Amino acid sequence: MASTSITFCNALRTLSCSPRSIFNTQLHALQLIRSSRPIVFPSVSVIATDPSKFKCVRTKASMAETSTDNKKKVQVFDSEEDLAVSLAKYTANLSEKFCKERGSFTVVLSGGSLIKSLRKLVDQPYVDSIEWEKWHVFWVDERVVPKDHEDSNYKLAFDGFLSKVPITPGNVYSINDSLSAEGAAEDYEICLKHLVKSNIIDVSPATGLPKFDLMLLGMGPDGHVASLFPGHPLVNEKEKWVTFIKDSPKPPPERITFTFPVINSSAYNALVVCGAGKAGPVQAALGNSQNSDKLPVQMVSAEVELAWFLDKDAASKL
Repeated sequence: MASTSITFCNALRTLSCSPRSIFNTQLHALQLIRSSRPIVFPSVSVIATDPSKFKCVRTKASMAETSTDNKKKVQVFDSEEDLAVSLAKYTANLSEKFCKERGSFTVVLSGGSLIKSLRKLVDQPYVDSIEWEKWHVFWVDERVVPKDHEDSNYKLAFDGFLSKVPITPGNVYSINDSLSAEGAAEDYEICLKHLVKSNIIDVSPATGLPKFDLMLLGMGPDGHVASLFPGHPLVNEKEKWVTFIKDSPKPPPERITFTFPVINSSAYNALVVCGAGKAGPVQAALGNSQNSDKLPVQMVSAEVELAWFLDKDAASKL
């Protein structure tokens, strides 16, 4: 399985890990591989509301409740199955949009239940209609464990999604799991910088940071996003693109993670949240919470659109 992950970072395992050798290897690898309108789905009516309020209105399709707030769209689905169907449509539409506009589609995955919610993409019509060879896949965070370890986000994505679609192996950018957490974070950031220079990853004119086309994000029951946890100093990291954590409140303790400046420079961010156990943080983010301490999920934004995909249990406190 690990052989399918051919990345700049992984190519360094047999070489020195000095910055110069990293640059030369990644540059060689780069030589070998080489309308901002929100998507509106036919089955879901988007209801414009006062920017200061969220007011969900039941649609005729009886499938979802939808509201919009400036760059934020919230959809509440009757079931996780309905959510998965809509998420596949959303992702496929953005894939088509960016493949036409840029000739590629940069997608960032997270772990947890998110991968299960992508299952409709491996079925018809998407498995044959999406231009998978133009996808470039990244991780918003990763546990610093071997790729065949049960805690690996790479393994989770490979088993449940990547192994079932014809994405070019060289376009899957996993971390170098032979390095320390600090080394893996630095290595991944160097990879991203070279991909920006080669125009594989777009650049945000507003921030100068990498502008991924779509990040597919989950959320923990404590409101954490990526490996950015409530009360942890890393939520305030402003300089690094990718950083590391050695004391994660959730095991395993050592991880790498994108920082909020990079997450929020993405064109489209989709927050996919299911289950009653996550209703509290959803209420804090979207309801009328008076708590002055922001949860990490409340800090997520996007340059074009932040789309919430909620099942009715996750939205039960709204």
